[in-house]
Order: sequence, then structure tokens, then C-alpha cells
Amino acid sequence: MTDAVLLEIDHGLARITLSRPDRLNAFNADMAEGWARATREAVAREDVRAILVRAEGRAFCAGGDVKAMAEMADRGEQMTALARRINDGIRALVESSVPVVAAAQGTTAGGGLGILLASDYAVTGMSSKIGSLYANVGLSPDLSVSALLGRAVGERRALQLTLQERLLSAQQALDWGLVAEVVPDDAVSARAEEIASHWVQGAADAFGQAKRLLRAAPDRAFAAQLDDEAMTIGRLSLGPEAEARITAFAKR
Repeated sequence: MTDAVLLEIDHGLARITLSRPDRLNAFNADMAEGWARATREAVAREDVRAILVRAEGRAFCAGGDVKAMAEMADRGEQMTALARRINDGIRALVESSVPVVAAAQGTTAGGGLGILLASDYAVTGMSSKIGSLYANVGLSPDLSVSALLGRAVGERRALQLTLQERLLSAQQALDWGLVAEVVPDDAVSARAEEIASHWVQGAADAFGQAKRLLRAAPDRAFAAQLDDEAMTIGRLSLGPEAEARITAFAKR
């Protein structure tokens, strides 16, 4: 693991920390590699029941490191390779059956929006700002923004955000559905930890399968989705988490 992205696994909770605070946690090649490795390891571990994505410093993620882009010798190929490597980590989170919470303090912009969208539940601070801003440097959305933003907020709002130099306030992001909770700035990390702990200590497999089903639904036929639902609830009903809870409920 690189120092730019840290992975800590403790009692079922994987904490992935973006750690380039001096660059507002913007991605360069080193951070992209660390992100891909950390996310893939977290979702592959059988002991991981929840994932928390957080960041050091005053911003969650400012997207790509524009200074690093300016120094690229073969920018087109390197930018494509960089995006694809970060996408490996985004796909690992989105396609997994592990619930993911993001603690998004400060500013989230550009590709950072894609990292936020890869979470299943996002907490942000009252003074936080969230936007696209790709066009500010003449670039188009990447890191899942074009794939997931419309699903989260609707196509019209996605267009509004990407076609304007606009940063949403925390309250606007909440109203749009980009984040689930807005809390005091100094409480973002603690609240995200609380949510992750709830998943770890609860019926983690049920939470994870609910996430998997909802994430998969837009890409599948209705009949296939219903069949998956039926098979999944049947399988879960035989597991220890459901067995204990069904028995306890029936005795009330």
C-alpha cells in the first residue's frame, strides 16, 4: 500500500483513507495505485463487513491532480491509464456486496464526485461544497460520474451540475440526494464511523445483499432482478443472522 492511500482493517471494518492533504487528496499515479489496491483488498477480505472511505485534511477529494497532468509527457495515454486504474477501485466498491459509507468533509469536486458516488451512504459537513468543475480545465467527467450521477440525482440535475461551474452547498447536496446526512463539520468522521459500526454489528450480510441488489437493478431485466431477489432472500433466511432474528421476532 502506498502512503497516499491507507488501509486499516479492525474488527470487521475496513477504513480506506485518502492521504494527500497537501494536494486536497487529488489523484496522481501513486494515489491511483494505492486506491485500486486498497479497495480491491477490502472487498476481497471475508472478515470485512463494512467499508469507510475518508480523507485527511480540509477536502475530501479534488479529483485529478492538475499539476501532475501538466507534467505528463504523454498526457492522453497517461490520463486514460490513470482513470482506468482508479476505476478498478470504484468498480470494486460498487460491485461488491459490502456496504460503503463516505465521510466527505470540505470540498468534493471532479473525480472526487465519482469517489463519493461509489459509496452507498455519504455524510458531509455543513460547510462542505460538492461539484463537477471538469470543464474548468477543459475535461469531461470520468471516474463513474457520467454513469452514476444521473442515477443519484436524475438526468436533468446531472446535466445542470456538469454543464455549469457550480458547487452545491451541503444542504443542496442533501436535497438532491447526493449525500444522506449533513452534520456539523467536526462530526463528519464520527458520524460515518457510527454508521459503519451499525453495519458491522448488525445483519451485515443482509445490508450487503440489499446494496448489491439495488446497485445491480438498473443493468438487468425486471424478471432477472425479481429472480435474484427471490433466491437471495431464500439463501439469507437459512443463514445465522436471519435464523437468530426470525426466532427472536417469532417469540414476541
